[in-house]
Amino acid sequence: MPPPAIANRSSRRRKLWELEQQFHCPLIGVCFDVDHLRKLLSRHFHCPRELSDFKLHTSAVAACGERSQLAEVLQKDLEKRLQLSIRRFAGAKSSAALRELWRTAVLSGSELPGALWACWTHPACDRELGLDIYGEIHMIQHQVGGSTRADLGTLSALRAETQRLREQLETARGESELLRNEKVSATQTMSRQIAEQRAELAGKEASIESLRNEIDSLRQEIPELRDRQALARRVHESESRLASAGARNAELERQVAELEHQLRQALALRARAVPESDESDESALDATLRAGPADLGGKCVLCVGGRTAAIDNCRQLIEVRGGRFLHHDGGREESLHRIDAAVAAADLVICQAGCISHSAYWRVKEQCKRTGKRCLYIKTTGISGLSRLIDASAQETLVAEE
Repeated sequence: MPPPAIANRSSRRRKLWELEQQFHCPLIGVCFDVDHLRKLLSRHFHCPRELSDFKLHTSAVAACGERSQLAEVLQKDLEKRLQLSIRRFAGAKSSAALRELWRTAVLSGSELPGALWACWTHPACDRELGLDIYGEIHMIQHQVGGSTRADLGTLSALRAETQRLREQLETARGESELLRNEKVSATQTMSRQIAEQRAELAGKEASIESLRNEIDSLRQEIPELRDRQALARRVHESESRLASAGARNAELERQVAELEHQLRQALALRARAVPESDESDESALDATLRAGPADLGGKCVLCVGGRTAAIDNCRQLIEVRGGRFLHHDGGREESLHRIDAAVAAADLVICQAGCISHSAYWRVKEQCKRTGKRCLYIKTTGISGLSRLIDASAQETLVAEE
């Protein structure tokens, strides 16, 4: 015979102790978590800590058979925690509508405890629907148990994997800590080195600044320092150019000396090849004076070169003809620079080419050409040849004037 709560239907929701006895076990197992149930019982009753989960569950199920203090505590807790589901299922007015809501809850699996409590306590829940729900929740518990066993195996494997990963993590942490310590040590070393280098750099900068101040002070004390430095550089450059010019001049002098030596050798060979006159310079001078020489009209005659012993004879020869005598030895003892002044003072230049240096010869020729002075060249150094040359020149001058 069914319980009065199932046989006599009304609009009032049923209480926990009004449900069929067989509904209490799945209801307590589904709607109460073991930890929550233990905490709830410990709050209102004496619940030893060593009480097992199974005994805790069976004690709660046994208390639901009649209206007791524990049953009321469980009733109040279910109403409070599952009130959202209760309100949603309250809209069902028939057993069919209630069954549809239960099916939806089972398919979603999200609010199974609330749907179970709301359905079994609903006024529209008849015996048939209650037993169907009981069968479904019973099978669901079996499935959950199988799934739980599989999950326990998986959990065991996961725990082993977790332990292995923890060990690896600890090893990695140790290595990371070692690397971090090494990095910290290296960083501290680098920081010390950077600090030392910065201190050294600061010292160098201070030294540089001090030297700059000293240089500025020296520049202020010696305002013409830059001018002196520039002058010293110019002197150094001038000395370098002078040394180069001296070396060049020495090379040119060596070449001139070599050319003069070659010229003297050539003149000596030519002198040996040309026979000397039978008469001496003295006899030639006497003969020239007796011959009635031409008048030079006070002109200045410059003789370049000639033998030293014949200079007086040349002077007498020119002065007898009414001329003024100038002489230059052609660079043997006198400076070649005096040739320019001598040529400028002379009216007629006689160059005895066989008795002067090559440099003197070209200097006389160039100076006569530049000043427009007439220059007579004679190869021999005899008085007779010089007399004939002067007479011929004087005769040409008279003819040109006529």
